[in-house]
Order: sequence, then C-alpha cells, then structure tokens
Amino acid sequence: MTHTAHPYGIRLGILKPWRSRWFDARGYRQVLKVDTLLRAYLWRDLHGVLIESIEIERSPRALIIIIKTSQPGILIGRGGEGAEKLKTKIQTFISNLERRPGTAGARTPEGGVEGRGRLEVRLTIEEVRMPETYANIVAQMMVQDLERRLPFRRVLKGAIEKTIANKEVLGVKVALKGRLDGAEMGRYEWLRKGRIPLQTLRANIDYALQEARLPYGTIGVKVWIYKGEVFDKA
Repeated sequence: MTHTAHPYGIRLGILKPWRSRWFDARGYRQVLKVDTLLRAYLWRDLHGVLIESIEIERSPRALIIIIKTSQPGILIGRGGEGAEKLKTKIQTFISNLERRPGTAGARTPEGGVEGRGRLEVRLTIEEVRMPETYANIVAQMMVQDLERRLPFRRVLKGAIEKTIANKEVLGVKVALKGRLDGAEMGRYEWLRKGRIPLQTLRANIDYALQEARLPYGTIGVKVWIYKGEVFDKA
C-alpha cells in the first residue's frame, strides 16, 4: 500500500518553516482556530492578488501578520492607504471572532485571555522575487487564466514554459481536475517537465493547491516546483 504525504508538511522542520509561529499552552485550541479562520478570510478577501504565503506570529503583546506577495503595490496602495484598510479589516474580523463559539478564549485586539492585555495588530507586506519559482503564485496565475476562459491545455503548457524557463527550477508538474472546458464528465489532466523527487526529504519542493470557480463547476489546480537538493553546510 502507498501513503500520500503533503509535500510541504512532510518537510516541516527539515526544509520548510512553520507558517504560524507562537506558543500558548492555555489557549492553544482557540488560538489555532483563530489562525485558521483568519488565514482563510485573507485568502478570500485578497483573491486576485498573487500571494505566496500568509504567515502569523504572536508575541505577548502583538499579533504579526506577514503577507508575501509579488504585487506589494496593490496591497499597500497610494501612501499606504490600502495597507491601513486591510489592517482595519483584520482587526474587525478577529474582534468578531471573540463572540463566536470555539474561539472565545483566543486573544484578540479587543481583549485578552485571563486579563493578559490588549494585542496590537501589525501588518507586514513583503515582496517576493522571481514569482515564477513559487508554486502558490504559479497556481494563482493558472486560476486567473482559467477564469478568463482560456483553454485548459494552453494554461497547462503556458505554466510549464514560464516556470521551467527560470534557471533555479529543475522540475515542474502542474495538474488540473474537474469539468475542463465545460465537459460533462470531469477528468484529470497533468503535465511535467524535469524531475519531481517527492520521496527525497532534502529535495526542495514547493507545492500549492488552488481552486478556479467557474460557472460550470470548480476546477482544482495543483503545482509542484523542484528547486534542487539542500544539504547541511556543516
């Protein structure tokens, strides 16, 4: 029998960092749920902006949200206006979570757990270089092409060509699943160029899963990008 492991999760602590970084022994379950709901909210609200990752850090007095994107100008806006609006949305969203079942014990900007004080929300927007080497960004570009009704084979080939053209990329695989081009029966189509050694833990493989929502149904988009092996410098 074979077992499928998430390419990112299996490399946590080896090559990949955690995307939520904090420790809370008393309110772990509630804080984890807030992080999950907040990250899902940001992905929905920022649909259309090419985002690589959303990371969350917590300290005793601050909630730090780090958004890595290839389009920082869209998020920041003129004079930082866009960033301030986004920060206000985040504060409103997580303040409303205080009244929801299952998250009442989580520390939010409006209060704290057991009187530990008010949390300050900090928003950091970072630009990523060479966006074609990040699986999440490539997957989102494919989603945008599909939502513009481009033929799925053209989308697959275009993503492969753009990604493999970068010298840091040694292999790429893209896959689509669903009612492709509006067909009555769903199917699975994929293309690969180069190597994708999924079973090698030292292989630096970036993976992403996104969804394209079309009038005739949802199409799943998966991307694997292999950037070589990482060895200890020691």
